[in-house]
Amino acid sequence: MTNANVSRLPIADAAKAIRHVFIRNLELAAHIGVHGHEHGKAQPVRINVDLAVEDAAVLGDKLDLVVDYEAIANKIRALVAAGHINLAETLAERIAEACFDDARVKTARVRVEKLHALPGAESAGVEIERTRA
Repeated sequence: MTNANVSRLPIADAAKAIRHVFIRNLELAAHIGVHGHEHGKAQPVRINVDLAVEDAAVLGDKLDLVVDYEAIANKIRALVAAGHINLAETLAERIAEACFDDARVKTARVRVEKLHALPGAESAGVEIERTRA
């Protein structure tokens, strides 16, 4: 029985390996928020990124053959420093988009947490996952 609206799941390609490049708990001061009391002053945010990267067959122990997490962190810092952003969701989307500048990145999972958003909570925020089309 075949349904025109149902497609087969792709079969994993055993010849392609996936590497996860990640940044955990990067804390920055960000101008972020929609509320009046959030404008004009920075507040702490915590950012986590996990990138699924197609593995190179041979690394050769060379930095230019891998996704450089320091370069990703610097892009995140630049996005945060660029000016006020209303929503954590917007920042997360911009970070994911910046990660896709590297063609080897296949999936980006980004979490943005505002550390002082809710009284009594350690943090509040958003986590997104985007896959390259």
